[in-house]
Amino acid sequence: MRIDPILLVAVLALLAWGLVMVMSASAELGERFGNPFYFVIRQSVAIVIGVVLVMTVFLRQPIARWVEFKSVILIGSLLLLVVVMIPGIGHSVNGANRWIPLGPVNIQASEFARQGFILWMAGYIATHTIKLQNRITGMFGPALVIGLASFLLLMQPDFGTTAVLATTLFAMAWLARAQWQMMVGSTAILGFLGVIVVLSQQYRVERLLSFSNPFADPFGHGYQLANALIAIGTGGVFGRGLGESVQKLSYLPEAHTDFIFAVLAEELGLVGVICLLALYGVIVWRGFVIAGMAWREHQIAGAALAWGISFWFGMQALINMGVNMGVLPTKGLTLPLMSYGGSAIIVAIISLGLLMRVHHEAALVMEMRASVASRRRQKVTMEQTQEVFS
Repeated sequence: MRIDPILLVAVLALLAWGLVMVMSASAELGERFGNPFYFVIRQSVAIVIGVVLVMTVFLRQPIARWVEFKSVILIGSLLLLVVVMIPGIGHSVNGANRWIPLGPVNIQASEFARQGFILWMAGYIATHTIKLQNRITGMFGPALVIGLASFLLLMQPDFGTTAVLATTLFAMAWLARAQWQMMVGSTAILGFLGVIVVLSQQYRVERLLSFSNPFADPFGHGYQLANALIAIGTGGVFGRGLGESVQKLSYLPEAHTDFIFAVLAEELGLVGVICLLALYGVIVWRGFVIAGMAWREHQIAGAALAWGISFWFGMQALINMGVNMGVLPTKGLTLPLMSYGGSAIIVAIISLGLLMRVHHEAALVMEMRASVASRRRQKVTMEQTQEVFS
């Protein structure tokens, strides 16, 4: 298996660092369950599950196999988003229907569905490349899927995943050189519908606007962000020290999930934030390098998949950090490989496993091409040598 060593090191570093931060951010909350390691143990189990799935399935299956079953993957992804809203099946938390109970755990349907849509889009780009690049109608299928997926996600409601998914799929089409007219039209329609959905409920408007000045209502809509900003601001350059966060002690809600970045900034300061940004930057950089390798070797599905995974990974990380810093409204998105969450961490590991598979296939083709070229040069050299001595 030809694995990108730089990508692998960056992923392992983020996973290890994430476990440390989950431990730090959740120890006090874990005491309520009788064990300060309660959340870090569950996170470790999820990581093991993700790694096992990657090693046994996603690194072994060729990308072409996923393209072959792209329609099944699409239907399965849509069904996940439908099932989660069926009373008696979907599980509601904080007014959002995003989870499907499965024994002792809850599966977040949108996490798995998002990866399914990215796989489908990669397959569509591979099988309709010419149509996508030369006809406006080439974007009809993707636009329909994006619209349907966005509608189902907004019904949960899940604005964060909707924005990330739609942007990622459009970015994949744009990078594949799709006709821009259809993309612009579809984006405008989805944006208009999103505005209508937000304005339809007063609490959504208040939540959207609260990020502009959370201290105007620090014990209401701005409570979470106000405490996150306090955490980030008190971190300074070098931070309070690992495990020394004050805001995580019942002040900052979701300290181990959506707002783990604020805890990291408080404990490790600006230096820790820069290191975190560097690791995310390395993963996104390697992802686009791998996409370029696959594209040059005419592995369109692999290139599109690498684009989608890299774009999603970087975009979600930036949005999460932006929310924590008050630059963006609260979206409910996790920090990839860092935040606590079984479904999120498993899907992130699977996604990066697929990225490594794309690298393996592209590197293998490059090696075969180089080997053939080398044999040809040797043959030409031998023929020239024979001519000289003859």
